[in-house]
Amino acid sequence: MARISPLMLAPPLIFAGFVLMAGVGMFRDDPTGLPSTLVGQSAPQITERTLGAFDGVTPEMLAGGQVTLVNFWASWCPPCHAEHPKLLEMAAEGMPIIGVNFKDQERTASGYLEEDGNPFVGVAFDPQGRTAIDWGVTAPPETFILDADGTVLFRFAGPLLGSDYEQRFLPALAEALGEN
Repeated sequence: MARISPLMLAPPLIFAGFVLMAGVGMFRDDPTGLPSTLVGQSAPQITERTLGAFDGVTPEMLAGGQVTLVNFWASWCPPCHAEHPKLLEMAAEGMPIIGVNFKDQERTASGYLEEDGNPFVGVAFDPQGRTAIDWGVTAPPETFILDADGTVLFRFAGPLLGSDYEQRFLPALAEALGEN
C-alpha cells in the first residue's frame, strides 16, 4: 500500500488557508475600509519640525475648538498631486487643514507648495516618517478628521477624489460638522 507524503498535503492546505482568509475578509463590515486604532482616541503628537518657511504645527491646532483635517502627503506622490486642488478648495471654504509632509526632500516639498499653493494652516516636516508611524499611516495620501477637542473621528486612506471620497469621506465630514 502506497503512503502519502506529508509534503503532498502542504499545498492544498496552504491554498485552503488562503481561501478561508479571503472569505473572512469579504464579509467584514466594511471590506474597503482600513481600520484605525486611533478612531475615538486623542490625536497623537505631530512633529514640531516645520517645512521650510511655512508655518509649523502647534499642539493647539489639533484641538483648536473646531473640526480639523490632518493630511499626510508627499511631493513624490501622484495621488497627492491629484487631490491637491480639492485641498485648496476646502481650505478656501474655511476648512482648517494641517499638512504633514513625510519621507520627502525638504526642498522639493517646499517648492511644490510654493508652485501649486499651500492649503495648510500649518505644515510639519517628517522626513523619517516617525509621525506617520504614530498615526498609523500606511501610504500617502491619508486624511484624518478631528473633532473640536482633537479626537480622531475618521481616517480616509487615498486621495480625496472620486466615488469613495463622495460616499465615505464627505458623509463623515458632514457628520463631524453637524450637517446631518
